[in-house]
Amino acid sequence: MSLGCNQPQTKMSFRLVRQSKFRHVYGTCLKREQCFDNVRVSKSSWDSTFCAVNPKFCAIIVESGGGGAFIVLPLNKINKAGRIPPDHPLVGGHKGPVLDIAWDPFNDNVIASGSEDCVVKVWQIPDYGLVTTMTESVVDLMYHQRRVGMVVWHPTANNVLLSAGSDNIVVIWNVGCGDPLCTVDVHPDIIYSCCFNWDGSLLLTTCKDKKIRIINPRDGEVFEEATSHEGSKATRAIFLKNGLVFTTGFSKRSERQYSLRAPGHLDDPITMVELDSSNGVMFPMYDPDTNLVYLCGKGDSVIRYFEITPEVPFVHYINTFQLPDPQRGIGMMPKRGVDVTTCEITRFYRLNNNGFCQIITMTVPRKSELFQEDLYPDTSGDIPAVSAEEWGEGQNKDPILMSLKDGYQATQKTELKVTKKKTNILDRMPPTGKVKSEEDGKATAISSEALEKVNEVTKVNDDLRKRIDELQTEMKKFKAVFLKQENRIRVLENKLGELVGPGSTPASTQQAPPSPVSTNTVNNNCDMAPDEV
Repeated sequence: MSLGCNQPQTKMSFRLVRQSKFRHVYGTCLKREQCFDNVRVSKSSWDSTFCAVNPKFCAIIVESGGGGAFIVLPLNKINKAGRIPPDHPLVGGHKGPVLDIAWDPFNDNVIASGSEDCVVKVWQIPDYGLVTTMTESVVDLMYHQRRVGMVVWHPTANNVLLSAGSDNIVVIWNVGCGDPLCTVDVHPDIIYSCCFNWDGSLLLTTCKDKKIRIINPRDGEVFEEATSHEGSKATRAIFLKNGLVFTTGFSKRSERQYSLRAPGHLDDPITMVELDSSNGVMFPMYDPDTNLVYLCGKGDSVIRYFEITPEVPFVHYINTFQLPDPQRGIGMMPKRGVDVTTCEITRFYRLNNNGFCQIITMTVPRKSELFQEDLYPDTSGDIPAVSAEEWGEGQNKDPILMSLKDGYQATQKTELKVTKKKTNILDRMPPTGKVKSEEDGKATAISSEALEKVNEVTKVNDDLRKRIDELQTEMKKFKAVFLKQENRIRVLENKLGELVGPGSTPASTQQAPPSPVSTNTVNNNCDMAPDEV
């Protein structure tokens, strides 16, 4: 069957709505006291959602002095929502503004952040949230030479993180050891978006050169590339569960568009639809369990959602959720965090310009209170399918699925540990697999010898400092004894003067031949009775 190639570009119509179980998806805003208020949302012009959510926490990039920071808000019942105090603890270890954040899909306490200081940091958040401002990260990933504007976790491999910077390089890290697994250097300009496919074996990117590329993330080989949208503004692209590609961008006339494409025919879209003439970048957010795509534009006051099906026109408009004020950022809750008892299929955390984080629930009305299996098929769980080492060796596996029938029960997690923490990038093996030269080996040997000498000198200095401390202690004791004896001698001289009487010359001042009597004898005599003297 034909995929519908060579179809003419069409204007979007909101009238024709097919029959679907998602036709009556309704959005509801929670009450203000159930949302977060007084959040100083970042004013950065970077095209980012500024928000990341998981079943435990909501993280929001905020304004802060002296570097970059983001706030982490617990979502449990103990820490209730409401107005956030101005002195709320932050995660603030970056030296420049934070541009993007992402939660680890397999550990709800681990979050990665990219910043203008060219560093990617990975943080471990306590279960109860933050009590004081956190500045120490678990590991710092340093490779990029310019700002890092994007961080994306691998969907199936444990501790595998992707980062993309303004140096036009994509780096895939093994967070467990803090080293890059591989680098992708095929983009001639700034990278706008990155997305893994369902099993993480392919990487989809969009670039400022208007190209969309399908890349092998292990070696950087480009399998296919094509022009995505003809406009010069930022484009976004995501992989769908069935392998198709969904993109958002702009036309030559700066009209916003979305398209559906098939790998192998990226240059010939299955469908291309124009939405409106707004200038805000659209962020496509995808739910693989329901095949729903939500379009959330920066600066928009609406959220549009579509259903992807095999029938023409393949992308079916469902509805639009209207809000009174424009949005600055938005975060989407994973399916593990929705409330299955109320038929909730999606939850958004929407940020506006006045510091209000609004919680929006998308539900499908059902009369029955039983578990709706058609709305909640098995979803991606919190257990990785492969390790970072296995994925680096070439293994690909689909995500491990879990059922939501009895609600989400978190798997017991251990603390993230890094075997090689904060190493110097100059001492690392190049990611391309080049062998170190003999000069590098000599330099390493010289450094080892110098380190041994430094350790020896340090040990000698420590011993000398210890001996000096002991001598100073003995001198203090001797001075104390000397002062005590001096006072005693003065008292004895006064007693001797009283015994000899006034006007007489003490024996100690008479001119007489030297006597062999010692000082101890004199002192003993002074202690005798007067008649004995």
